[in-house]
Amino acid sequence: MDRYVYLDNNGTTQMADEVISFIHENDVLYGNASSMHTVGRQAASGIDWARGEVAALIDGDKSGVIFTSGASESNNTVFSIFRDRIDDGDKRNRIVTTTIEHPATIETAKYLRAKGYKVDLCPVDKAGRVRLSEMEKLIGDDTALVSVMLGNNETGTIQPVKEVAAMAHAKGAFVHTDATQAIGKIPVSVKDLDVDYLSLSAHKFYGPKGIGVLYARPGVPLSPFVHGGHQEGGMRAGTYNNQAIFGLGKAAELARLSVKEEHDKLWEMREALRKGIEERIPDVVINGPDDSSLCLPGTLNVSFPGAEGESILLYLDLEGIEVSTGSACATGSLEPSYVLIASGLPVELAHGSVRFSFGRFNTMDDVSYVLQKLPPIIERIRNMSTRKV
Repeated sequence: MDRYVYLDNNGTTQMADEVISFIHENDVLYGNASSMHTVGRQAASGIDWARGEVAALIDGDKSGVIFTSGASESNNTVFSIFRDRIDDGDKRNRIVTTTIEHPATIETAKYLRAKGYKVDLCPVDKAGRVRLSEMEKLIGDDTALVSVMLGNNETGTIQPVKEVAAMAHAKGAFVHTDATQAIGKIPVSVKDLDVDYLSLSAHKFYGPKGIGVLYARPGVPLSPFVHGGHQEGGMRAGTYNNQAIFGLGKAAELARLSVKEEHDKLWEMREALRKGIEERIPDVVINGPDDSSLCLPGTLNVSFPGAEGESILLYLDLEGIEVSTGSACATGSLEPSYVLIASGLPVELAHGSVRFSFGRFNTMDDVSYVLQKLPPIIERIRNMSTRKV
């Protein structure tokens, strides 16, 4: 193995050195932030600082930042809020989401539908972008919540959340977006998007794992989702995970200060890889938009007809190149990507898809290494396949 190249940053990122150092420097703040003594107050001050950094990153109100274990918990919590409202007899008893959401949303929606709740899934076009005409038909006077992710984790497609929010609010519905993949890669403003709820996870933008946020616009429906204490305004009980929250705060600060530089660097590498693949490998299909205004900058999803995705992944792994065949939360499934299928991609092409996702620690040398190793791997797999290109 000549070298190691990590291109699965949509799955998770490594912590930034600045985040690691910041956590270590503040390790002495072990106090319970709910305590009134000096160490407790110091911990509370650090948590308040982190809350402010998250609010600044998403252009929100600090009072709306609720710490969670990650976006999966945040997504589930939003759906639970409206499930409870429906159970309490609210006349708005329908939830609308899309066919290409992260499993934390799509599986929750399927669960609620199986339990008898009214849940509609809006289709997407060939680029994996929500069909606004269909969304408008689905949102009615009985709609309680509309949930649309900001950037897709598999294709990188940026969704028209702002337009969806306008439709939903016109009908009196609330709006949630899972912004996990977009944070740190494109500017994200809850005010500009006009959303009521937003989810994010620190580990997607060089922060620690196991910590995230549910942002709730002040005044929107909320109900306690962990009972037992006053933490997070009584919404989520439990002793604060100081170090993880401090790390999230530092990662949020870094992301806010570097988003433009990050975007441009990731898009440059993504495009270099795309062009190199198309020049060196015949018969490939790029999944998702090719416009930087419609696609997250570090995401490139490619189908290689005649080559199965898992085989490509394993051969690349032997060369020290780490990629993905879809959502990290779907690892182990032999089913083709439901995101690509929902976008109209044939099953064969969905089976032969690979996702390359760049991060701040990647370089153009990484692109060159992949372009050196990938073409012979695809040729070898195709030669072993019964399908000849």
